Amino acid sequence: MEATIEKPVNQPTFFGHPVGLFVLFFTEMWERFSYYGMRAILLLFLIDNVRGGMGLNETEGAAIYGIYTASVYLLSLPGGWIADNVLGQRKSIWYGGWIIMLGHVILAIPSGPGVFYLGLCTVATGTGLLKPNISSVVGELYPEGGARKDAAFSIFYMGINLGSLLGISIVGYLGQRVGWHYGFGAAAVAMALGLVTFRLFGQRYLGDYGNYVAQPTTDTGKSSAGNRSLIGFLAVIVVLLATLQFTGVLDMTTAQGLAQAMGAIISLTAVGYFVYILSAGGLDAVEKKRLVVLFTFFLASALFWAGNEQQGSSLQIFADRYTDLNLLGWEVPSSWFQNLNSAFILLFSPILASLWIFLANRKANFSVPAKFATSLLFLGLGYVVMVIASKLALTGVRTSPLYLVFTYLFITLGELFLSPVGLSAFSKLAPKRYTSQLMGLWFVGTSLGNLIAGLFAGGFDEENVHQMPALFQSVAYFGLGAGFILLLFAKPLKKWMGGID
Repeated sequence: MEATIEKPVNQPTFFGHPVGLFVLFFTEMWERFSYYGMRAILLLFLIDNVRGGMGLNETEGAAIYGIYTASVYLLSLPGGWIADNVLGQRKSIWYGGWIIMLGHVILAIPSGPGVFYLGLCTVATGTGLLKPNISSVVGELYPEGGARKDAAFSIFYMGINLGSLLGISIVGYLGQRVGWHYGFGAAAVAMALGLVTFRLFGQRYLGDYGNYVAQPTTDTGKSSAGNRSLIGFLAVIVVLLATLQFTGVLDMTTAQGLAQAMGAIISLTAVGYFVYILSAGGLDAVEKKRLVVLFTFFLASALFWAGNEQQGSSLQIFADRYTDLNLLGWEVPSSWFQNLNSAFILLFSPILASLWIFLANRKANFSVPAKFATSLLFLGLGYVVMVIASKLALTGVRTSPLYLVFTYLFITLGELFLSPVGLSAFSKLAPKRYTSQLMGLWFVGTSLGNLIAGLFAGGFDEENVHQMPALFQSVAYFGLGAGFILLLFAKPLKKWMGGID
């Protein structure tokens, strides 16, 4: 029997939303400051051989970047399981924040590659524990669902991007203009501020939300069968990776080969987990249909993030090497272009949040599958712009920053049609006993997209500049094609959602 979540007595509101939403808003804001700030300079640090960076080539550096950013989101899956079954969401957020801060402290210490990679692993571990669970608690604040819940996630998403804007500005400037490790240290300070916010205001305004832990099953037979299934699944992954290694298909002794192997693991894990919950999760017919819808959203999100997350990889390299950075005689840090995403989100989030409520009140709701399809179409349009810009760059001319501005505008609009909507959809459609785990799977889609983005950027070395238009064109084709296909299936997918908008 599932625990009942009690609403805090006399819960105060702010702009029509529980104050608890804004506690989570600021906690997530500081965590995202640390993550996006560090991410903004990570690839530049890895390929820098002049100012004390790692001095890697583009292929190896981009692969490591992809492995890290993918790991951050992949670890959301065990992070969700730990919250659902061991700690509860609130404790997972608290401990995850501490681990993140420790990781950034390690990165701030000038040292060799071994210690640096240890810091990356520590940050990824802590983020995997915090990220899915703070989103799940936001969902718990709105048990009634509906457009108000979508609006809440849009507000929460503004916190994510306010943190990103501050982080990229401060960490990016410190890293590129003062010293890489000063930037990493600033990320540690930001996470500390997030922990202080959560500790001071969480208990007062969140009540019992986020304290749910699933009761252990008393059915020994089912538990044993589940363990055997998990062991069998892990064995299949090990055998497959060993076969790919020994046949020469993959070389996991290199960063690029390891990233490719990780892509196979992520794909198999996600598909296997969805199949496992579908077949052995004790779901009824309605829940199974909703799970199929969530799997479709997962695939769409993975494709979207593969294009969106080029911001810290291929688009960052394009900004650094092929874009005119001069502004009234001052050279703008190239990492600041990543701020365009956050700035556009802060500008358009309240507009779209109001639009969803306006349409819902007039019984003209824009369905979730249609929003996902629209996001992919915007992504494709953004990369059409980059195809034009990259062809101009081949002439040897530094391109106008307006190309990146319009690319970021289209990508950001696509993100607003997918990310906050996807967070809300997963929190509403997931069965209660699998809420955090399925929220973790949502972030696994982001993980897969990040990994693809890192591998994609490996082709951006200066000896292969002529390949840029074709690389950007491939993203444009996939985005536009997938968007149109999903649009065709929007109505049946909405029907399978079982009346949940």
